[in-house]
Amino acid sequence: MADAVIDKINPADLGLVSHLYNSIFRPTLTEDELRKRLRGRHNVLAQVARVGNDAVGFLIGMELRPDTHYVWTCGVVPEMRRAGIATQLMHAAEDWARTEGYRVLRFECENTIRPFLHFGIANDYDIVGIRWDSERMQNVVIFEKHLGEGE
Repeated sequence: MADAVIDKINPADLGLVSHLYNSIFRPTLTEDELRKRLRGRHNVLAQVARVGNDAVGFLIGMELRPDTHYVWTCGVVPEMRRAGIATQLMHAAEDWARTEGYRVLRFECENTIRPFLHFGIANDYDIVGIRWDSERMQNVVIFEKHLGEGE
């Protein structure tokens, strides 16, 4: 497992996140498009994972409900996959959400992204639903984890 440093960044400074997003996902999103998706969202969390001097992954989350924080997107550059970077980003998000007083952390995962499905199951997330995503044209699995003490 790579030992990444997870930095919380200012959600207004999305240049690096946009660059990482576009090196991982298609279709691409500009920095302005990312900002638009986050506009009006409460308690946005933006994190970047670094190994040495290289940014290798990111995570963006936002408040879904007063007790629930939602991880909207998380990605790791292809050459660093299977090194535990996404796991470290998610654990940092869990710690942050717990500190902020959230009781639940939620994420959705395309049914085809097997490693992230395995992450959810292996890290005590419950499958709480499935929904059809018309933008992706496939099912996504909805995971939630209760963040209370001892859970």
